[in-house]
Amino acid sequence: MTPAGLYVPMITPFDESGAIALDALRALAQEVLTAGAAGLVALGTTAEPHALGAAEQQTVVDAIAAVCREHRASLLVGAHAAPELRALAGRPEVTAALCLVPPFLRPGEEAVLAHYTRLAEESPVPLVAYHVPYRTGQQLGVGTLRRLAGLPGLVGVKHAVGGIDADTIALLADPPADFAVLCGEDAYVSPLLALGAAGGILASAHLATADYADLVTAWRSGDVARARPLGHRLAALSAALFAEPNPAVVKAVLHAQGRIPTPLVRPPLLPATPAATARALTCLTGVPDEPA
Repeated sequence: MTPAGLYVPMITPFDESGAIALDALRALAQEVLTAGAAGLVALGTTAEPHALGAAEQQTVVDAIAAVCREHRASLLVGAHAAPELRALAGRPEVTAALCLVPPFLRPGEEAVLAHYTRLAEESPVPLVAYHVPYRTGQQLGVGTLRRLAGLPGLVGVKHAVGGIDADTIALLADPPADFAVLCGEDAYVSPLLALGAAGGILASAHLATADYADLVTAWRSGDVARARPLGHRLAALSAALFAEPNPAVVKAVLHAQGRIPTPLVRPPLLPATPAATARALTCLTGVPDEPA
């Protein structure tokens, strides 16, 4: 399975008591898949997995997996260690695991390759590496990314390097076969698609899902006249949704739309400010509801 298209990393909505609002989670999953997402991500960073207990994490995966099964959609699950990967066995809906480059330690590029080799040997599903160096502290050059693409069991990378750098351009100028580069930096999805990315994992696509899906389709089909202006509008929306730590503003806008019962996030996050929420809602009105 080589992932492609739009993936939405699902939030975890909470009710007034602070418990997971499962009905709202299922409804959101249904909505984004119906609107054109190719698949979903469970327990990504957007889901606040740091603040979910083991039973809650299981509940979230069960709920999202059921919706993906109904829609025959792809499901990625955040899993970063061998025990978490082994727990995905027996889940036919899970098409891949999203695995973070080892954070904080900065073990070096050879150690990162060894790490993914070990995980792939343990995993019952293919792996998508999550490369976000401004959080992990570990940079990977284009040579290492190509070697990563050659590892058995590695099918893609979530590319979130804080922009588009020389390594990005070199990688996409000659993309590895059967290896997906997926944009993980929402505001940069349009230029990354223009360079040849296979799709994106975009928290912003909880909102204007059909437009983000249309953006992916437009670039992949070469419809530049459609893609370029839509990409500019969606970049402004993504910037507004990430003006404060993810997923606070996304949740605040979903709550304002009546799609989740509260805008609550769990510590150490704080709820979005009214100003950030208002800016995002204003940007959302500037995105067309239907493709032109």
